[in-house]
Amino acid sequence: MADVTILHNPKCSTSRHALDTLSSQGADAEVVEYLKAPLGRAALEALVAKLEDPVADLVRHDPYFAQLGLSADDYTEAEPVIELLVEHPRLMQRPVLVRGDRAIIGRPKDRVAAFLAEA
Repeated sequence: MADVTILHNPKCSTSRHALDTLSSQGADAEVVEYLKAPLGRAALEALVAKLEDPVADLVRHDPYFAQLGLSADDYTEAEPVIELLVEHPRLMQRPVLVRGDRAIIGRPKDRVAAFLAEA
C-alpha cells in the first residue's frame, strides 16, 4: 500500500513538483490523474473529511471558473464544493496529497515536504 496518494495533473508545474518531491524523499506514492479518472461523490466526500485546508481552497478560481459564471462565495461549504467537483473535476485545486486520515493541498510547493516530514 502506498504511503501517500497524490491527486495529480501532469500539466501542472506545482503538481509535477510535488511528484518530484515525493520521489526524492523516497515516498511510495499512488498517483491518481484525477482528470483521467475523476473522483466520484463518495471519494470527494472522503477527501473533504480529511482535508486540513478550508474546503473552499479545493476549488480553482481560474478562467474556466469565470467562464462558467461562478462565484467563489457560492463554494465555501463542503456540499456545494463536492457537487461542483463532481460536475467539473478540472476545477479541483492540485496537487492534493492524502496520507492516512489527513489531506492537504500542495500549494505553496514547500507544503509537500513539510507534509511528508510529519509523522
